[in-house]
Amino acid sequence: MFGTARLSFFYQITIFPVYSTGGVFAISSMEHQINEDIRDKEVRLIADDGEQLGIVSAQKALEIAIEKGMDLVKIAPQAQPPVCRIMDYGKFRFEQAKREKEARKNQRVVEIKEIRLTPGIDVNDFNVKVGHARRFLKGGDKVKVSVRFRGREVTHSSIGLELLQRFAEQCTEFGVTEKQPKLEGRHMHMFLSPKKDK
Repeated sequence: MFGTARLSFFYQITIFPVYSTGGVFAISSMEHQINEDIRDKEVRLIADDGEQLGIVSAQKALEIAIEKGMDLVKIAPQAQPPVCRIMDYGKFRFEQAKREKEARKNQRVVEIKEIRLTPGIDVNDFNVKVGHARRFLKGGDKVKVSVRFRGREVTHSSIGLELLQRFAEQCTEFGVTEKQPKLEGRHMHMFLSPKKDK
């Protein structure tokens, strides 16, 4: 007797709001088993307010959920017996999606910006490049500063080292030296990272 009349009412109050935006698909394709998809003999039941209702049959748990106008959701399938909670599953899914969207929005991809110098760079160009680096660091990006040596310039690598150290000093307000200057072939590199408190 429970079957037809009660279940048709149940679909109206719980499933329709979840799928009102369109698209028809089975509940079992979701992350959780809910309502009549739960086929365990017994479950440990938790009420919508968090109260422990003890171990009851899955049928009885579903009846309680229907009486409250809510869904029965299996939240711990590995437990013995499985743990089910009474909740508004449509609202739960909406809030979960909202939290995930917010988390994605707050994530920031840190980029590595490269600034190239030459041993004979003039003061104005040097200051302009320092300004770029400070802006990148302030924006939360890392900066790779490199000096390229041409011809015999590589024999005077100390000039490049001094240049990079001076560059790092000019950026101390917004960044710290993550990797000290290192000579690789005809290039000397240094990495700056944004300060945590900026």
